[in-house]
Amino acid sequence: MRSIEITDSQMLLGSDGEIVNPGWARSLVWQYKRDMIRAPKYRIKEWDYYIVIHDSIGGGDESFAAAFTISDDGYIGLQSVSLLHLGSGNPSEHTQTVLNLFPMGRMHMPESSEAGNSHFKNDRLRLLYQKDENERHIKCAFKDFNNGKLLKADIKLEDPGMQSMVIATPWDEKHAFYYNQKINCMKASGTITFDGRTYTFDRDRDYATLDWGRGVWTYDNTWYWGNGNARIDGHDFGFNIGYGFGNTSAATENVIIYDGIVHKLDDINIEIPGDVSLYDMDSPKYMDKWKITSSDNRFNMTFSPVLDRAAKLDYKLIVSDQHQVFGRMSGVAVLDDGTTIKIQDMLCFIEKVHNKY
Repeated sequence: MRSIEITDSQMLLGSDGEIVNPGWARSLVWQYKRDMIRAPKYRIKEWDYYIVIHDSIGGGDESFAAAFTISDDGYIGLQSVSLLHLGSGNPSEHTQTVLNLFPMGRMHMPESSEAGNSHFKNDRLRLLYQKDENERHIKCAFKDFNNGKLLKADIKLEDPGMQSMVIATPWDEKHAFYYNQKINCMKASGTITFDGRTYTFDRDRDYATLDWGRGVWTYDNTWYWGNGNARIDGHDFGFNIGYGFGNTSAATENVIIYDGIVHKLDDINIEIPGDVSLYDMDSPKYMDKWKITSSDNRFNMTFSPVLDRAAKLDYKLIVSDQHQVFGRMSGVAVLDDGTTIKIQDMLCFIEKVHNKY
């Protein structure tokens, strides 16, 4: 597979609104400027998504996770919070979403993940992402999150400038592009309070990932995406895998992160039992064991699902069918120097999503 690593700082888009040099990088070498986009404002999509996971020692019933989204998707904004209980005994989740019409840039999402804050506020939800020099701060207050009860979150993430997965790819459609960064292995501390319980993240073993994206998408898309982090034999380990995000002939977003260094993988195949069609969202047996393999034989995993966070919206022109499946991954990952890392019951997620928007 052709894989072009970009190392020089440069503008993302040319005067024609197309990506100048598609490829992947270990940091934000491309400079994104919203005013250089040539597509209509209602088609521009900008989002910041954080997933924070606590895996209890031994994988017991106290494992939990939280996800936070701030997004400006052009003709609609989608702001959401999820709280997930991932113990093997009685896994469950609740997601609450606030929609705001036609933001089209008025949310002033930062043009870089390295500086600036993202925020949303209305009479029900206050959600703030604050970026300091070596730390990120998530603050949230969500009224009537579930059954009239308030959810509050105050979480700090250590971000000491390690390498990350960055990709810039076009779609075959004119002016459509995908610019994305995944920052893995951020150590998490802080709390979530809800329904009389406090959920505490421990920075010695809990991690977060940031999915930071800017771009112009085609209308109808199906993608697969998986991500996770863990402490393995005293080392920070993470992975990011995925496909369905535009024309990836120049590069994919498949990587291993080990002690802050990115190790690039080739193509990934995510095999869900019964998944025979890209656009078939009903036939896959999401709660059966999955197989994940890379074409270079450096990522071979079995994924055992615990919870399918399924969500479906159908507003005719806007359709979203999501299966974000949380579970435990076991297998082997091979670093660039040939070192084999053994993975056992790592708590993570893989999703299949079909959107029309």
